Amino acid sequence: MVNETKSQVTHKKTIFIVMLILFSISLSAFADDVKHTDKNGRVVMIVAKDRFRDEELFVPKKMFENAKLKVTIASTATSAATGMLRGTINPDVLLKDVRVQDYDAIVFVGGVGAKMYFDDKIAHKIVQDAVRQNKVLCAICIAPNILAKAGVLKDKNATCWGSAILTKEGAKYQLKEVVTDGKIITANGPNASSKFAETIIEALSDVSSNKANAAGAKNRAAD
Repeated sequence: MVNETKSQVTHKKTIFIVMLILFSISLSAFADDVKHTDKNGRVVMIVAKDRFRDEELFVPKKMFENAKLKVTIASTATSAATGMLRGTINPDVLLKDVRVQDYDAIVFVGGVGAKMYFDDKIAHKIVQDAVRQNKVLCAICIAPNILAKAGVLKDKNATCWGSAILTKEGAKYQLKEVVTDGKIITANGPNASSKFAETIIEALSDVSSNKANAAGAKNRAAD
């Protein structure tokens, strides 16, 4: 009887330890998720299925994650997308399933493959919804042409890898690495990847501050 009691105690201790471990794992996952709340910002990066520009995806993505932003990758398929320099990434969502309201920033990645979105109706709707919802809208390399052809760069300052389409669509082309006009941020190529990401992070920081100020004002009004 004594041995049986000890066995039961040991069994209970084992169950307790297992539950404690599971709780710790859940808590860690919860803490990791908290790092990526709306307070910090959510970013969707839209890439071509083939021949996106590697630096324009991977450099900003790493910088966004270091800034505790939640990053989602979108494309026309969820199988591996391949960059011009042969880097690969598995998109999280399909382009058609991107809901602009779920994100604070929409980023179109460049590279030769981005031409597939120049006249893509889904891409254009995402761009237009982003402007209507006052989101931070960004594009690099040839991707600003997507914004131009979606009709949101008319009379806006912007840069791009090449000026023909921007000028034709009424944008004010700027020969600079990164250009900001309101909440639209454009960059002209892979060498601008870091500066592009820094500008987006700064813009999202301003958005977070404005949200916090608005929430504070609302709470004070309620008091």
